[in-house]
Amino acid sequence: MDIQQLYKDFGVDYQTEGKHTRQGWIGINCPWCSGSQDYHLGYNLTNNFFTCFRCGYHPIVPTIALVLRVDNSKAYKIVKEYGLLVNPYVKPQQSDVKIEFKLPSGIMPLTDQHKRYLEKRLFDPEYLERKYNLQSTGPIALLDHSDYRHRIMIPYYWNYEQVSFDSRDVTGKNTSKYMACPKNREIIPHKEILYGAQEKWNSTGICVEGCTDVWRFGDNSFAVSGIKYTPKQVRLITKTFKRVFVCFDGEESQALEQANKLVSELKFRGVDARRVDIIGDPGSMDQKEANYLVKQLTK
Repeated sequence: MDIQQLYKDFGVDYQTEGKHTRQGWIGINCPWCSGSQDYHLGYNLTNNFFTCFRCGYHPIVPTIALVLRVDNSKAYKIVKEYGLLVNPYVKPQQSDVKIEFKLPSGIMPLTDQHKRYLEKRLFDPEYLERKYNLQSTGPIALLDHSDYRHRIMIPYYWNYEQVSFDSRDVTGKNTSKYMACPKNREIIPHKEILYGAQEKWNSTGICVEGCTDVWRFGDNSFAVSGIKYTPKQVRLITKTFKRVFVCFDGEESQALEQANKLVSELKFRGVDARRVDIIGDPGSMDQKEANYLVKQLTK
């Protein structure tokens, strides 16, 4: 499907590189995220599907209908005219062929460059390195033809075994801010577990979006890796905690909607759950303010 030509012909604002658009994708403002204006919605040029950095996968026809402000029947005709390569309503199937879990090449302890990045975000790099086993990559770091250079490597553990990883660019120049482990190399998919200090959890938990939020809130917190949580994560939360405070990005309407949804699902399953509102995201909070909030929530 010649999506780029479609965008040009219909005057849709798009980008082929930028903060949320990496090679092989074309990004536009996501119509599903209440009009998100940061090119979150990507179209994969290889496998021909839409997925949003914030709210996940969306089928082609309804998405084009929203973008062009037409009904589904009109959108289907447009999609077909520009070259329909897959069923526009069906989510593409991912390969289920598992291969050995492996880290990118060039793994090393945190360098001065990576420590400076963390310090700029008001984190203690030595503490995080010890507590969460953070590592880093230098100028050459490859895995399955993907480039993981100049990144903080963030291991994901479950039951004391590393089952996956995420990584964070520290240069500010890479179009992919975060790059996770390839799905077919994950021992357990990172969207089917909770990130955090599992051995430190008790009956009260603070649910956040990502790893930096966990670093800020500490032992009582856990992350679902984005606002689009999965049924398996809901079951794990229900099994692990009796009381949960959901604290997503306070300035994103889509995040607040997802937080409300998660609270409702947890309450339905018997968990004492409620939403906590803050300004901005937890990872950017002042550490003293974060410590005070955690103390108030867990007392």
